[in-house]
Amino acid sequence: MNILVTGVAGFIGSHVALYLLARGDDVIGIDNLNDYYDVTLKQARLKRIADYLENKGETDFSYPQSNNLGQFSFIKMDVAQRDDIETLFSEHQFDKVVHLAAQAGVRYSIDNPHAYIDSNIVGFINILEGCRHNKVEHLTYASSSSVYGANESMPFSVTDNVDHPLSLYAASKKANELMAHTYSHLYGIATTGLRFFTVYGPWGRPDMSPFLFADAIVKQKPLKVFNYGKHKRDFTYIDDIVNGIIKTLDHTAQGNENWSGAAPDPSSSKAPWRIYNIGNQTPVELLDYIETIEKALGKTTEKILLPLQAGDVPDTYADVEALVNDVGYRPSTDLSTGINKFITWYLDYHQIK
Repeated sequence: MNILVTGVAGFIGSHVALYLLARGDDVIGIDNLNDYYDVTLKQARLKRIADYLENKGETDFSYPQSNNLGQFSFIKMDVAQRDDIETLFSEHQFDKVVHLAAQAGVRYSIDNPHAYIDSNIVGFINILEGCRHNKVEHLTYASSSSVYGANESMPFSVTDNVDHPLSLYAASKKANELMAHTYSHLYGIATTGLRFFTVYGPWGRPDMSPFLFADAIVKQKPLKVFNYGKHKRDFTYIDDIVNGIIKTLDHTAQGNENWSGAAPDPSSSKAPWRIYNIGNQTPVELLDYIETIEKALGKTTEKILLPLQAGDVPDTYADVEALVNDVGYRPSTDLSTGINKFITWYLDYHQIK
């Protein structure tokens, strides 16, 4: 198949592209390579993909590999540029799309709201239009656990109300789900949104907690711990996330024949539209998470306990049963194993002995 992966130089996008190439799909990846965080890391992820194909499959991951690897092309492109996206779709005729390009970060959205409208709203409508006019079979896109906002019911279920976001980032992801439903309803486009719960692992983003914590511990700097360390997060290892994305991509969304407007299910529709949680279903307290990183590094550091930050959700906990039942998703990486793999990569990438 010919598959578009947006945000291909990103953490999740680069891993997804590698999986697809390993099983023999052709991938065109786009990314604007913005400077929200270190562009060098994004370029290193792209080099990893190129090295994988050049070495005919020899790499540091364990995704299943076919005898014939797929072909990869990278195009530097911003999803917010309407004309560029229209040309991309018309020239390449994609079978399926994995849309992961977005402006990420809860806290960044407080200071830079327009970046979220440009990338997450304008960019998403451009992708939807591309799918609409070019007969794409299935669009799988990134939503976020942040959409649960002020909801305190645990674990978070896709049947819960998500009308009270606590950040513009969360609001933009909820808007994506609503926009996708509109296009599924009006044009019959199969769309599936995945609400990611805190993803970590090798090649992760430097603004995410494991990277920040490892940096502070290695450099013996005081570590800021918000909400006094009482956060609970459903930390999910990257390989489990990627397996879930691929299984979902292969399981084209179908309309729910039993859906009723009198008692509407928020996660499905008569249209070919679905929403799933994708997480580890095992929340961990932040201080325990930090301790696991310290053990992996063999070091500890001072912790400065601070109040909850604006826009942050105190706890996340995924109910993933719908994804288990529909596509056979099963997260299998425990926290200690995942953190040790992350730290091994982190030390190697930064050449720390």
